[in-house]
Amino acid sequence: MTGTETSATGQRTSAVGRIRKAAGPASAGSLGGIGLVLAGVLSVQFGSAAAALLFPRAGALGVVALRVTIAAVLLLVVCRPRLRGYSRTDWGVVGAFGLALGGMNVLFYQAIDRIPLGPAVTLEVLGPLLLSVVTARRAASLVWAGMAFAGVFLLGQGSFGELSLAGAGFALGAGAMWAAYIVFSARAGARFPRLDGLALAMAVAALVSLPLGIGSAGTTLLEPKVLGIGLVVALLSSGVPYTLELLALRRLPAGTFAVLMSLAPAVAALAGFLVLGQTLSALQCAAIALVVGASAGAVRAGGAGRK
Repeated sequence: MTGTETSATGQRTSAVGRIRKAAGPASAGSLGGIGLVLAGVLSVQFGSAAAALLFPRAGALGVVALRVTIAAVLLLVVCRPRLRGYSRTDWGVVGAFGLALGGMNVLFYQAIDRIPLGPAVTLEVLGPLLLSVVTARRAASLVWAGMAFAGVFLLGQGSFGELSLAGAGFALGAGAMWAAYIVFSARAGARFPRLDGLALAMAVAALVSLPLGIGSAGTTLLEPKVLGIGLVVALLSSGVPYTLELLALRRLPAGTFAVLMSLAPAVAALAGFLVLGQTLSALQCAAIALVVGASAGAVRAGGAGRK
């Protein structure tokens, strides 16, 4: 990027920041960002439910390889990212973004291979919740984050006692990678135009996960039915939500985004009910209400922390 382009970009960013500050928490940009996050959460959780159909044939690592590699190919073809004109720091950011993507997917699928989807997502979302606490600048933000944490914990009650330590550990590791993904997704979105940063990061994630998938599933990954379901999973769980989330992070502060992502366990429960026939208890419904209420409160409070 030339000096003129950098200057122009900085001026546009400053102007957008002034407009957002004047508009307040109900601005069109913030509302659009909220919609993007919610759509991404719906897509990724229903994609995870669809991925369960492949586990018996391709295994957890095989599903990860299909999901990430297909999504990377689609994004590279559609975006055709420019490879020249970036600094070493830019490539470091996109590399870290890709490692966070790959690590998050590998660890999460290892978790749901050992423990149920609901508790896995409940443990995983602790990463974004912790990020929201760290980045919060107002006491109200801490209150909403605490309320969301309580809802997430309540949602997992009744099943945590049956979890394997390995599965819980993988889920917590995925949560740490999820928090890193949020941070580096925002940075890549600021350094790379359009969706170029996401496409390049997805390619890095594919390089990490594909050897593991091939070693685990072998030629099973090339079966037409497996490839077909893998394409659906890639679109729902990677391509669509990651694109929506990157666009959302250009409109929302990371703290608000992170607390919004606490909706994931609630949406996972809904996906489990609709796709897998899993029922919701009264306790789980109360937990969902807590998480949704906390997310709504965080959105209202998030406007004051916007730069």
